[in-house]
Amino acid sequence: QVQVVESGGGLVQAGGSLRLSCAASGRTFSSYDMGWFRRAPGKEREFVAAITWTGRSTYYGDSVKGRFTISRDNANKNTVYLQMNSLKPEDTAVYYCAADADSGYGSTRAYDYDYWGQGTQVTVSS
Repeated sequence: QVQVVESGGGLVQAGGSLRLSCAASGRTFSSYDMGWFRRAPGKEREFVAAITWTGRSTYYGDSVKGRFTISRDNANKNTVYLQMNSLKPEDTAVYYCAADADSGYGSTRAYDYDYWGQGTQVTVSS
């Protein structure tokens, strides 16, 4: 069983930055693809970013390309990061981290992910 815990959310002004962290338990963390998704009030869950287990490939949703960066630290911290720059009010959402044990290609589809965190709130004020 893998446990996934997000942190780093908060309130920030438009144009500001936040870095989310996702700590995953388990010795096989380095073999999991990892992804970030978000859900804004009244909206469907949205793909944000994904990174393959090697860290060599990353993928982003169209709405965050060029502003968000996903990275991972397999060697030391079993942690995935989401650096969010140039934040906009429309980025306000609960952000979820997830682990994909099987795909290996950095899926953008939520149903490919096996383990999910509880989410962390990000609020961007205008």
